[in-house]
Amino acid sequence: MARRRRAPEVRDHFTVVPGRLEGFSVRVRRLLQALRIAIDIAVLALAYASAWALRFEGAIPSEHKHRLVLTLPYVVVLQTVLLFGSGVPRIAWRYVGFRDGLRIVKVAAGVTAVLLAVRVVVGTVQESYPMLRHALIPSGVILIDGLLLMSGLAGLRVARRFLSEHGEANRQSGPSHRSVRAPLKTLLVGAGRAGALAAQEINKRSDIGILAVGFVDDDPLKLGSLIHSIPVLGSIEELPAIARREDIRQVLITIADLPGKRVRRIRELCEAAEISVKVVPSMSEIVGGRLNLSRMRDVAIEDLLRRSPVVLESDAVNAVVNGRTVLVSGAGGSIGSELCRQICRFAPRQLVLVERSENALFHIDRELRERLVDSEIEIVPFVADIGDEKRIERIFSSMKPNVVFHAAAHKHVPMMELNVAEAAKNNVLGTKLLADAADRHGVGEFVMISTDKAVNPSSVMGVTKRMAEVYVQAISQRSRTRFVAVRFGNVLGSNGSVVPIFQEQIRRGGPVTVTHPEMRRYFMTIPEASQLVVQAAALGRGGEIFVLDMGEPVRIVDLATDLIELSGLRPGEDIEVVFAGVRPGEKLFEELATDDERTDATRHPKIFIGRIRPHEWSVVAASLREIEAAVSSGDDAAVRRALREAIPEYKPPGGVETTSEPAATLPTYLERAEAELT
Repeated sequence: MARRRRAPEVRDHFTVVPGRLEGFSVRVRRLLQALRIAIDIAVLALAYASAWALRFEGAIPSEHKHRLVLTLPYVVVLQTVLLFGSGVPRIAWRYVGFRDGLRIVKVAAGVTAVLLAVRVVVGTVQESYPMLRHALIPSGVILIDGLLLMSGLAGLRVARRFLSEHGEANRQSGPSHRSVRAPLKTLLVGAGRAGALAAQEINKRSDIGILAVGFVDDDPLKLGSLIHSIPVLGSIEELPAIARREDIRQVLITIADLPGKRVRRIRELCEAAEISVKVVPSMSEIVGGRLNLSRMRDVAIEDLLRRSPVVLESDAVNAVVNGRTVLVSGAGGSIGSELCRQICRFAPRQLVLVERSENALFHIDRELRERLVDSEIEIVPFVADIGDEKRIERIFSSMKPNVVFHAAAHKHVPMMELNVAEAAKNNVLGTKLLADAADRHGVGEFVMISTDKAVNPSSVMGVTKRMAEVYVQAISQRSRTRFVAVRFGNVLGSNGSVVPIFQEQIRRGGPVTVTHPEMRRYFMTIPEASQLVVQAAALGRGGEIFVLDMGEPVRIVDLATDLIELSGLRPGEDIEVVFAGVRPGEKLFEELATDDERTDATRHPKIFIGRIRPHEWSVVAASLREIEAAVSSGDDAAVRRALREAIPEYKPPGGVETTSEPAATLPTYLERAEAELT
C-alpha cells in the first residue's frame, strides 16, 4: 500500500511548505548580512576619501589625489580585516549598545594606530625606496579618517536602533494597542539606575498606561533634577503631600532590591495617601540594561521581609564552579532549582541534575535549557533516588563531578513524624551514600544543605538532618574531599512552606490557621539562601557547619497579617486568624546554634561558622549501623530509639517546647563565644 503523504499546513488561505520557507528565510538573512557588510565597506571608503577632502579643505592637490587613489584600496582592505577581526560586522544593528560602541571606538583607534605606524615606516625608508613616497599618507588624514570611520560605523547602527524602537513605539501606541483608559498618573520612588531604566521604558511605551509625573528620592543632590525629562519632586517622606498635589493614582517603587523595612514604610505612606503601590523587578531580572515593565507587580511578602542584597566573592566562587562539573541533588526542589540557577551564573562546564521526581526534574531541565540556549554549559539530568546506591555509583562514575551540592531531603516536620523510617532512610542514609560516593570518587567540595531544626532537635526531620551533619563532619576528618554543611532557617515561598499555605487559605476566604501566637521563625528568600550556599562552598576548608545570618525572627501571626493586608483585606474582619496549637515535633522558637557550639565570623558578613564538638568515626559508624538496621526493620519506634542514642539532645514528641522566651539569636552566640574566650 502506498504511504499517504501528509498535506502541507494551510494558514490564512496560503499553502506553507516549511522546508522551502525556511530556506527562503535563510537566503534573505544572508542577503541582508551581505548588504550590511557592503554598507560598512562603503563607509570605510567614504570616510577615507572625506578625510583627504577635509584635510585640504576640499581642494586636494593633484599629487595628493594620486596618493588617495593609490592608497584607498589598501587602506580599505586593512580596515576591513581589522573590522572583521574585532567582530563588528556581527553586531546586530537594531540592538547596538554601549559595549558595541566601545568595540567600534577600539577598531577606529586600532586602524589609526596601524596607519600611523605604516606612515612612520614609509617615512623612514622612502629615501632608499623613492616609489614609496606615493604611499605616504598625511598624519592629518589618518586622524580625521579615524574619527569619520568611528562616527560612520556607530552612527549607522544607532540610527537603525532609533528607527526600530521608534517604529515599535508607534505600533504599540496605534489603534489596536492603545489603552481605552487614560494613563495612570504615577510617582516613581527612587531616582537611581533602576529608576532611570523605568523612566526610559515609560517614555518609550504609551501602551502600558503609565504617565510618570515625577520621582521621589532621599538624595538631596537629586532634588529638582530631570531624569529622562521626569523631575525629582521631593523626598520619600513627602510622598503623601506630593501625591495629593499632583493627583497621583499609583506609586511605582523603582529602587531594585530595596530593604524590606523601607518597602514597608513606602507601603504605609501609600496607604495613608490611599493610592496603590507596585514594584519593578529586582536588578537580577534586569537584563541587557533594559527593564521589562510588563513584570511590574504588587508588593509581595518577600518585599516586606527583604534584606540587603547578597554580595558574592565572585573570584572565590569562580574558582569552585567555573569550568568544572557540578552535581546538585534534589535539583527540582525549591532550594535545589535555585542553586542550579545561581551556579549557572559562574559557567560550570557541566551541571548534573539529580532528582527523583520526574516532573520536577523536567521543569528545571527545560527552564535551564531555555535560559542557556547560547551557552556552552552542558545540562545533564538524571532521574535518581539518592538512596539507590547502584544508580548513584553509576552517575558518579560516568560524570566524575568536581563539586556536589546536596539539597535532596524530606523536610516537612509533621509528615516526617508519621514516616520516621523514611525520614531516616532519605535524610541520613541517603546523605551517607552520597557522601561516601563523593569521597570514593575524589570530589573536591561537598556542600550539604541543613536546617535550623537540627539544633536541639525536637522533630524527626530535625534529628535526621542533625545526624546527617554529624556524618558529614566525621567523614571530612578522613577524606580529601572538603565536606561542609550550611544551616539556615525557613525560605519564603518554598514548596509546602507557610506562605503558600496562608495564600491558599486567603484565596478560599479563610480562616488563616496559625499554630501559636508566639510562634516565630527565621526567614530568608530562596535566592539569598542559595547564593550564600554557593559562597559557603568557596569558604569551606572541610568540617565546618556554616550558619547563615537569618536576621531577626518573624512572628508567624505577623506574617499572616501582612499577607491578608497585601491581598487587600482586613485581618479579623474580612479574614479570620485562628490558632490551631503547636503540632508534634514543632518548637515555638528555632535556634541557629547550640549552647556548646562556638560560632565564629568568616570573611563574609552573612556567613558564620558553628563548630560542633568532634565525633569519633567509630562511634558515628556504629550509630549509622544501628539506624540502618532500624530502618530496614521498618519499625518507627526502633528508628526513634536509634536516633535518640546517636543524638542525645534529641527531644521527641511528648516533650514539645513551650517556653515563653525565644531562643538566642546568632549575635547572642557570638557574644557568648567571645566571653568564653576572654
